[in-house]
Amino acid sequence: MAKVFSIALSFLVLFQSFNLDLGDLAHIDDLLEHAEFHSEKYGDNFIVFISKHYGELQEEHSQDHREEQKEHEELPFTNHCCSHVFTDYVCNKFQLPLLKTGPIADYTANFYYLDNYSSFEKFDIFQPPKQA
Repeated sequence: MAKVFSIALSFLVLFQSFNLDLGDLAHIDDLLEHAEFHSEKYGDNFIVFISKHYGELQEEHSQDHREEQKEHEELPFTNHCCSHVFTDYVCNKFQLPLLKTGPIADYTANFYYLDNYSSFEKFDIFQPPKQA
């Protein structure tokens, strides 16, 4: 169940990164209907239709066919949203008084140092140089 949830959440983040909404999916039928209208009236195939409404021919098409403006506004994937998140950090000078509590445990009595490397001192190679 956790894997299914994580995969569904991953797809949700993916679709949101493409800026897809459920409202866009509801207007797919308007897109197909308008594409069929362009096919009948102008003889456009689907690629030219996409280019006229979402690509490089969009500006020219909107200038030439102002009477279709209402249909163009109902097409999906035309919503341009920009959202900014502003965060505010407020640093209050009010400080809570510290509670006076004793130490939880005294660990100093449990620490014993054992010199495991004392054999290094016996070799001359590990001693500082002597004056000749």
